Amino acid sequence: MKKVLLMMCLAFGLSQTANAQLQFGVKAGINYNNNGNLTLSGVVNNAVEGAGAKSGFHVGMWFRGKLPIVGIYIRPEVIFTQVKSEYLYKASNTSYDFKKIDVPVLVGTKLFGVANVFIGPSFQYVLNSDFGLSTVSEVSLDKFSVGMQTGFGIEFGKLGVDVRWERGLSSTEAVFVDNTTSINIDNRTNQIILGLSYRL
Repeated sequence: MKKVLLMMCLAFGLSQTANAQLQFGVKAGINYNNNGNLTLSGVVNNAVEGAGAKSGFHVGMWFRGKLPIVGIYIRPEVIFTQVKSEYLYKASNTSYDFKKIDVPVLVGTKLFGVANVFIGPSFQYVLNSDFGLSTVSEVSLDKFSVGMQTGFGIEFGKLGVDVRWERGLSSTEAVFVDNTTSINIDNRTNQIILGLSYRL
């Protein structure tokens, strides 16, 4: 009996996968981000609380597999993102930005035929980072991290608009050196993402 039930569950899962409605497209948009604290070594007041938020951008591709009976979809994406923020360093606002590849794997459902809500992990690989002073050089950079995205969107035919919140979960850090001062930046993102997508 157990084998029969197992075979029935397996057959149901395979039929769902076979009947999945596959779609794909492109997307782009802007993101408004601020990172965590900047910490300086060898300085009495060594913590700069958080970063000033600045806008960046993203561009990439998405895929969506819809499971019709279950009523949910899985949407993996491959996104190039430039993230920007700003710190008060040596009495002046200094920009900090890094470029990364994001791979969100979102699970969502449609509402009222046109709207959708979603949530899922985002796997990130940092390509490079830059602290906007010529006297500063990068020493080390944590490249892999994991975050979480959640949001909602609306679709008008092949066009879609969505708003997301992303928060970095992994403890990641970028380390720079300015002469004898070590600059440590908490690289976890905390950003609002506005995206426009087109289904091909």
